[in-house]
Amino acid sequence: MLLAAVLFLPLPAGAISAQKAILLDGTTNRVLLKKDASSRSLIASTTKIMTALVVCERCNVLDRVRIPKEAVGIEGSSIYLEEGEVVTVEELLYGTMLQSGNDAATALACCLGPNLESFVAKMNKRAKELGCMQTNFM
Repeated sequence: MLLAAVLFLPLPAGAISAQKAILLDGTTNRVLLKKDASSRSLIASTTKIMTALVVCERCNVLDRVRIPKEAVGIEGSSIYLEEGEVVTVEELLYGTMLQSGNDAATALACCLGPNLESFVAKMNKRAKELGCMQTNFM
C-alpha cells in the first residue's frame, strides 16, 4: 500500500495575489483554501476553457474550418483571423487556449453551429453536468 504525505505550509497574509481563489484536494474534494470564492465575477478564461472542452468532445481536431465573418475583428485578444481563411480545429484550439484569442474561440463556436446562442446553450448544459450550478455563459 502506497501512502502519501501532504505538507501544509501556512501562507502569509497577502501571499495569494489573485482576487479570488479556491484550492481543492483532488482526492477528497475538501476545500483547502478559499479567497472570495463565492462572489460572482466575469469568467473570460473559464469561458475559453469551456469552449475548448465542448469543441474537443464534439469535433475532430484535424477538421478544417472556414473562418466566418462573425469571428473576425472580435474585441479583445486576437490571433487576427481573416474571413474565409481555412484552419484546423487544432489551430483554433491553440489560438484560444495559448494566445487567449477571442476570435479563435468565436470561430470554434461557429463551427459547431448553427449559431452562437446554440453553442452557448451547449456550454451551459455541460457546465451543469460538471456540477457548476452557479455558472452561466452568455
